[in-house]
Amino acid sequence: MAADDGGGYAVTDLHWLTASEAVRAFAAKRLSPVELLRALHARIDALDPALNVFIRRDDEAAMAAAKVAEAEIAAGRIRGPLHGVPVGIKDIIDVAGLPTTCHSRVLLDNHAQADAVCVAKLRQAGAIVMGKLSTHEFAIGGPSFDLPFPPARNPWNRDHHPGGSSSGSGAGLAAGFFPLALGSDTGGSIRNPASACGIVGFKPTYGLVSRRGVFALAFTLDHVGPMTRSVADNALLLDTLAGHDPADPGSRPAPKRYYAAGLERGVRGLRIGFVRHFHEADLIADPEVAAALETVAKTLAAEGAILTDVTLPTLSEFAAVNRIILNSEAWSIHAPWLRGQPGNYGKLGRQRLMAGAFLQAGDYVNAQRRRAQMIATVEAALREVDVLLCASSMDPASRIEDAETTARTYPRQARTPFNVTGHPAIAMLAGVATNGLPLSVQFAGRYFDETSVLRVARAWERAAGTDRQHPPL
Repeated sequence: MAADDGGGYAVTDLHWLTASEAVRAFAAKRLSPVELLRALHARIDALDPALNVFIRRDDEAAMAAAKVAEAEIAAGRIRGPLHGVPVGIKDIIDVAGLPTTCHSRVLLDNHAQADAVCVAKLRQAGAIVMGKLSTHEFAIGGPSFDLPFPPARNPWNRDHHPGGSSSGSGAGLAAGFFPLALGSDTGGSIRNPASACGIVGFKPTYGLVSRRGVFALAFTLDHVGPMTRSVADNALLLDTLAGHDPADPGSRPAPKRYYAAGLERGVRGLRIGFVRHFHEADLIADPEVAAALETVAKTLAAEGAILTDVTLPTLSEFAAVNRIILNSEAWSIHAPWLRGQPGNYGKLGRQRLMAGAFLQAGDYVNAQRRRAQMIATVEAALREVDVLLCASSMDPASRIEDAETTARTYPRQARTPFNVTGHPAIAMLAGVATNGLPLSVQFAGRYFDETSVLRVARAWERAAGTDRQHPPL
């Protein structure tokens, strides 16, 4: 089908449609939810055997939902802002009637009885659930070949990893399998695949999005957030997901916002703090990453932003605090299974989760005390600037079967600071390396000021055209 959605985009390659474009095309009767879903299913049939994005496709239920959405559009009934839009769900998030395996043998028979709150909100907004997506085992194990499902691969070069732990979400978006996906982020697991796959991944403020119905990794670090191919879609998806849930102990009441408001206002007059020491001193970034970050900074300055350098605690300090809290809390969840059925875990997942057995209560308490100090430091910085700019990954994605290089480069990142502090942070494409793989940038902001973070991200996206850069599939 060749048409125009009214926004100047030719609806020829349906798999590259954003959710926003699809909604406009549905409203203009230039495209139907059934036509879009059929095109996406055909693309998944052709490409996913080499990419391993899906653990479980739910094609029949998705097509039935698309037909209902199509009939509702014809009758003038629109359920919500995502009416008829397909979405992929990370397989630590419950979808009623489907297994939530967490990519592990331990939970192969774990069938969800109800939708997670975030999935229920998607359905209420009219979205169509396509199935469950690959992840690292229990959102911590890393790219592994000793699990019941193969690891997802990077669509820019399938010999490379797609980041994790929301690996299927990032790879599927980059491959054009769906325009929207859900991920989770405890130490960077939304922003790592966003960085590796050149898409947009947002870890919102801690407590903004309910985690009820999502398998926990670390209670005080876990976030659920939107993953998309454009900043506008990210704002649209966050509008649906955000909201207080009294049944989630970590949920926090927040003012209701329209997150797309101000996306096109630009950055003139905004104060952006560049955390250079993350990639220039704490962890020396690949030269192409460093150059891409400079380009982002210079572009935003040319757009009218006021750039200043900002100093925060070192990445090694943030990493140590994150590691102690994460390992302690994860051990409290997994200890019975690790004692009773250690062989059902993959090697990487078992090694990483077992680390919590060797921590003491004092380690955890001291990490939480240091965490409070770090929060105060970041809060002070954000009183002087509106948004922070920094690295996300220090390197392009390594080869997926090169376990040594992957183990070395995976921790070379600047994402965990904002899990420790809970501030909102977004990662997205900053350029493409000479080897053809994505380079990335990260923006972070004040608590519950996702709007400003999205505004800066959109200014960079608009200037660089990152939302129209796709893998050569």
